[in-house]
Amino acid sequence: MTNRIAFAPEDFKKMCEQAERDHEAKKLSALLERVKRQIEQRSGAGQSVEAPKPPVNVMSQQSGPWRMPSRTVPFER
Repeated sequence: MTNRIAFAPEDFKKMCEQAERDHEAKKLSALLERVKRQIEQRSGAGQSVEAPKPPVNVMSQQSGPWRMPSRTVPFER
């Protein structure tokens, strides 16, 4: 016969939530370390880090600024 520890349901739930938070924290710290290494590698290679430029829509330049759809007309496309 084996001795098993039976936790109360609320304790088990709390333990699961804490384990989930710990796992997410480990993933986040690993991601931060990877990003730091990538930045160091780029700056070491002489490349400057710039934000990517948003794509330019040709139609929006020709037709002027975009018009937001009206909320008063439910079937406007």
